[in-house]
Amino acid sequence: MAAAAAVAAPPPSPPPLSGGDASRSVGDHCKFGVLTVSDRAAARVYEDLGGPAILDEIQRAVLSPWETDYRVIADERAEIEAALRDMVDKSGCSVVLTTGGTGPSPRDVTPEATESVCERMMPGYGELMRSLGLKHVPTAVLSRQTAGLRKKALILNFPGKPKSISETFAEVFRSVPYCVQLAGGPYIETRPEVVDAFRPPNDRRQAKGGAGG
Repeated sequence: MAAAAAVAAPPPSPPPLSGGDASRSVGDHCKFGVLTVSDRAAARVYEDLGGPAILDEIQRAVLSPWETDYRVIADERAEIEAALRDMVDKSGCSVVLTTGGTGPSPRDVTPEATESVCERMMPGYGELMRSLGLKHVPTAVLSRQTAGLRKKALILNFPGKPKSISETFAEVFRSVPYCVQLAGGPYIETRPEVVDAFRPPNDRRQAKGGAGG
């Protein structure tokens, strides 16, 4: 008998580039930048997994209407800085989430690029991600993730591995909407069953239908 022909695996689903539910949300439209920093992913030696993992988390967590500017670039400091500036200044992103390039190897320069383009640093985010990561692996202490504000936008370094992103995203994102709101950016509403975002009662908008938010 002839051998059965091999069945090709289906191509991966494209990452979500927009979402939310304007009919239910009291939040403003928000644009997210998702920036993967990886020499090999940029050269297409392998498929980017970190960026789509962040996009999936945004899709699950954010109820406000949103869209994304998703890019994959090499571990080149000047290129990272240029991309971050462009995402905030020209593309209009209110939140930029990077993945990759935060370790101790010589090519890991995402934190330096982030610090260079930010006007004010938010070091608590890096401290939080390291503390969350240490619950799972001792090497989380090697991460140099940081965050900062450029104009009204928050730039935040996430880990490079999808598993690490999923282990930290919900807890880290709890404070992101209020941080962006305080910086003068849009009101971002989350799905509380996924990310229970914190806001003081006086800074919350009333939910549609008249119930308190």
